[in-house]
Amino acid sequence: MQPNRADEFGPCFVAIGASGAEGLRDLGDLLGALPANLAAVVLVVLHRPSDRISYLREVLARRSMLPVMIPDEDEEFQVGVCYVGEPAAHLSLAARSRVHLIEGPQDRYRNRTVDLLFTSVAAHARRHAIGVVLRGELSDGSRGLEAIHFAGGVTMVLGTHGAAARGMPLNATEYDGPVDFIGSISDIAAEIVRRIAIMAVKAA
Repeated sequence: MQPNRADEFGPCFVAIGASGAEGLRDLGDLLGALPANLAAVVLVVLHRPSDRISYLREVLARRSMLPVMIPDEDEEFQVGVCYVGEPAAHLSLAARSRVHLIEGPQDRYRNRTVDLLFTSVAAHARRHAIGVVLRGELSDGSRGLEAIHFAGGVTMVLGTHGAAARGMPLNATEYDGPVDFIGSISDIAAEIVRRIAIMAVKAA
């Protein structure tokens, strides 16, 4: 996955990964805490079965201050919009801020769909990338968060009092590659806004 030089001057991307009922609640809370004028593209992955109809967009749209969309292949991502992939069309970022949907059931990727998203964002958004791991079981997101860190982006996980929440957030902190920020949903939302402002100044 080769980055394009034009991507270095593209928008900020906030990639968020979660799993299960706790992760779904975290997603709703975080999207509800982000401002409607957020100067970034938000990309969301939640583990869920590929053999059932998904209503994730509708559920998140009821909580989010941003519009929530299901993107089409090769569509250009827009700032100020939250995008979610379908269960069998896994969301990722391609060159020049475009959508790439990776088709196939989730079990084909052995619960690594968050890593798929994060590594694509690391490759193409690089220092304009923010990766956020919310609650969920197993270790999906750990490798992708590492990739974002080494690409010059910012890494965050959910936790309290400086300690990561169990499951995916804790596994991410114990994987190779430092985590930049550990905090509550409200703390993460505020830190995302702050980091985007810093990125905008550096890009000016």
